Amino acid sequence: MTPHGPARASVSPARPYAAPMAPEDERIALFLDYENLAIGARDGLGVSPFDFGPVADALAERGRVVTRRAYADWSAFDEDRRLLARAQVELIEIPQRLGGSRKNAADIKMAVDAIELAYERGFVTTFAIGTGDSDFTPLMHKLREMDKRVIGIGVQSSTSKLLPAACDEFLFYDRLPGVEGRPVPARPSRRRPTTPAAAPAPEPEPVEPVEPVEPPTQEEAESDGPDPDLATVVTSTLAGLARATDGPVRASTLKRAILRKDPTFDEGDQGFRGFGELLRHLEGRGVLALTPGTAAGDPEVAFPEDTSAEDEAFALFATTVRDLEDSGGGPPQLSGLKDQMRKRDPGFSEKRYGFNGFLSFARAARARDLVTMEWDEGRGDYQLSVY
Repeated sequence: MTPHGPARASVSPARPYAAPMAPEDERIALFLDYENLAIGARDGLGVSPFDFGPVADALAERGRVVTRRAYADWSAFDEDRRLLARAQVELIEIPQRLGGSRKNAADIKMAVDAIELAYERGFVTTFAIGTGDSDFTPLMHKLREMDKRVIGIGVQSSTSKLLPAACDEFLFYDRLPGVEGRPVPARPSRRRPTTPAAAPAPEPEPVEPVEPVEPPTQEEAESDGPDPDLATVVTSTLAGLARATDGPVRASTLKRAILRKDPTFDEGDQGFRGFGELLRHLEGRGVLALTPGTAAGDPEVAFPEDTSAEDEAFALFATTVRDLEDSGGGPPQLSGLKDQMRKRDPGFSEKRYGFNGFLSFARAARARDLVTMEWDEGRGDYQLSVY
């Protein structure tokens, strides 16, 4: 009867399942046109199998991924299937049917599922669509009409020029931190007459010797600093958040983004009693800068204004290029240069200075007029020289 109605209305029971969700977190649904991405990465970057990790990390910096689906005929991607399964991606099978169009079947299924999810899951705020196919442009327009934010993901060489304009943000896979592909030289035209002339032997890619993992030096053992990998995780995530957001990055936002990348992250494993203590330690080492935020105990995190350490890194870069050039081998190539720098400074990492990859760091050195960079079509790599 009616007495029960008011009684229910007056009770506001706590809902613990809603507590972990921060109000500013984006809820992201990821849909991958996997065949398009995998073939684009293989042909354009020489990456095979497709490395899903950089995509997962980039989205973790932008919000909480609640759905991960990849569409393909998985009989052609056996190794990829196992890697994606470990990454908790739901694999949607699009079998190849005789007399039908496999491509259209995958496109339609993915578009229908995305629209269905947009209607059924109102809490999803963002859709990440991984493809380079312009056929998905109407889907992106429709999602934006439904007040959904759209992030596109594609390999630059195989992405239609129509796609980026249809998105709120577009991530080129080539530029994501952690993508270590090397551009594949253009294939010769098939229209040329086939003569038995011997093809030139491909230039071998410079391969640096793999150095064994050594125990920490006495200096490293006596230092009270955190694991270098831990500092790199914090700074690389901060750099990603700084690029993805317009305002300041708060410590709580940084911690959530790190946990989305690695749910096992625990600053206590490195001897810190809390995340704030870890940040203060990194600030003391000149890695980060902390300023009071709008909420007590939640400071704003940024890279320090003092660029002395960054200048030293660029000086090391220019010195390494000069020494390699003076050694008689000619202008060095970009590939392998990072390993040469780490032989001189084992702790070097471009991510500590806010760069998403070594190529970006090299381009910054060029912008500072420290080096020149010229593309060598024959070798499929950049050649560098000091001014």
